[in-house]
Amino acid sequence: MTASAQSRSAAHPLEPYGWDERWEQALAQHHHDHPGPLVPARVQRAHRGALDVQTPLGPQRVSVPRTALPAPTTGDWVVLGLAGAEAELLAVLPRRTALTRAEVSGRSEEQVLAANVDTVLVTVAPARRAPLGRVERFLALAWNSGARPVVVLTKTDLIEGAELSRALADVEASALGAPVLAVSAERGAGVAELRDALSGTVALIGPSGAGKSTLANALLGEDRLATGAVRSGDGKGRHTTVHRELLPLPGGLVLVDTPGLRSVGLGAEGSAESVQRTFADVEDLAVDCRFADCTHTCEPGCAVLAAIEAGVVERRRLDSYRKLEREQEWFAARTDARLRAERAQRWKVIHKQQRAHRPRG
Repeated sequence: MTASAQSRSAAHPLEPYGWDERWEQALAQHHHDHPGPLVPARVQRAHRGALDVQTPLGPQRVSVPRTALPAPTTGDWVVLGLAGAEAELLAVLPRRTALTRAEVSGRSEEQVLAANVDTVLVTVAPARRAPLGRVERFLALAWNSGARPVVVLTKTDLIEGAELSRALADVEASALGAPVLAVSAERGAGVAELRDALSGTVALIGPSGAGKSTLANALLGEDRLATGAVRSGDGKGRHTTVHRELLPLPGGLVLVDTPGLRSVGLGAEGSAESVQRTFADVEDLAVDCRFADCTHTCEPGCAVLAAIEAGVVERRRLDSYRKLEREQEWFAARTDARLRAERAQRWKVIHKQQRAHRPRG
């Protein structure tokens, strides 16, 4: 047997799904608490009360106990205990990163879209007027996850020449600090360059109609995911992806395909820093404002307003910055209030129990 054949035979069966030595070390810590046979698994799809997971022995469905915290989601690594033919969910390994958004309902809760993501691929469809505010919102979401964002302008076969150059320049100006690539999945243009820019587990996000499923098929090298046409009137698409799913890609990458996101809210933890990173140009200018607490509205000596008047920064970008900042502050305030209310309610229950068991004189 050759050295290369030996290395292949010694490879862990979950390596195509992102398994590495650090996950091996995390799993080893659970052997002390669970002396029985343990196996790792990665969540490919989460259902209500159940998970489709990939194990060293192949795919399997396991039940999720109501006490499982955190609730496992697509991309999580979990620990399974074996009892005959059945597998029991014992633990969720600590997440390295988490792609989250505030609940669509506006409640002070967060939804984990994908766990243990290394790259967040933000898709933007070409349009006469690119939705730059949405690009900035998705980018802030990506920065907040702890993963590296990459922005891709899709369907470039629909525009060309000066129109394509202008759209690309607009997206680049709104995606500071992140690489921006132009791709036509239909023609295969730019797909190889995009694949080279990705690493590890890649979460594919964007609005409906942005060409995520077509792009995912191009990365997979096969038409595995359903695609759909967009409406000619407003360019909006239908949800062809209806659930989050984890799939191995050629070349050692792992893809998490997600449904189109109509609403993307920023949560509390870490989102202030992600907003600042998304609007690094505004933050850099603000350092030169006369007042440290400048709101960039009407103060004298405001460097941000001066840059807008000089045409260095667009007014739209400042408005988008303020909107995300207000949203993050609102969510943080709501979260704090909810936590205070929950703590108060718990203490009421404790005091009631104490009174019930207090001896009567």
